[in-house]
Amino acid sequence: MCNIINQHPCFNDAAHFRWGRVHLPVAPKCNLRCNYCSRGINNSTENRPGICKKVLSTKEAIELLQNTLREKLFPIKVVAIAGPGEPLFNHETFEVMKILKEDFPHLIRCIATNGILLADKIELLTSLDVNTITVTICAIDPKIGKWIYDYISIDGKIYSGEEGAAVLIEKQIQGLKAAVTNGISVKVNTVLIPEINTDHIIDVARLCKLIGVEIMNIMPLIPIGRFKNMRRPTKDELTYIRDICSSYIRQFRFCKQCRADACGIPGGKDGILGSTCF
Repeated sequence: MCNIINQHPCFNDAAHFRWGRVHLPVAPKCNLRCNYCSRGINNSTENRPGICKKVLSTKEAIELLQNTLREKLFPIKVVAIAGPGEPLFNHETFEVMKILKEDFPHLIRCIATNGILLADKIELLTSLDVNTITVTICAIDPKIGKWIYDYISIDGKIYSGEEGAAVLIEKQIQGLKAAVTNGISVKVNTVLIPEINTDHIIDVARLCKLIGVEIMNIMPLIPIGRFKNMRRPTKDELTYIRDICSSYIRQFRFCKQCRADACGIPGGKDGILGSTCF
């Protein structure tokens, strides 16, 4: 497992500048409404999560991956599904992962998730040899979470407010424990939202360490969606909270907050899957 982490450009500092990853945008549906998120399709100008030029079918995704590998424009180590919605809420994610396991066993398979369905899907993910998982967790206190999330949807039922945040947090913690117990390397992404969760992120870091999460990635808020009028954290604020949290859990500090169709070396040549920008 250590060798996998050392080659993953979103888990390892050195790998970030050496190895490439491909995000396959096959998961458009989402079961969580985050106030800091705004998904977008047919978008080739913005560079942020939740954005892709086109949602691909399973067949299209595999063909584009094959073409990218054939062109050998950069060394690929990781193939991931990171949206533009919630990967575990879309059946295409599992179709793609099954093909990746069978036809591309040399690639690290990675999923970025909000964690709602992680515990429920952990046996399936393990059977598909998913190597690494990133879970985005911005709060572990429902009183704080209620300001970050609009609603969560589970089995067709909508939960909102503090109740919704409590349900989400419980699901996320169950998912983290299930992934760690099953030997999957886990990274937690946390969005730093000034005036809402800045100091609380320390509590998130403590819990992650206790559960056995490998690494934490604290990202600055991008003012979009319902938080479009909020300010971005300053560089000093980001450094401050990362430094404090580093005493509890290893911090990843090079995140580019990538698109759902990102393709390339994050710390070097990077672009959009299927483009000619390399």
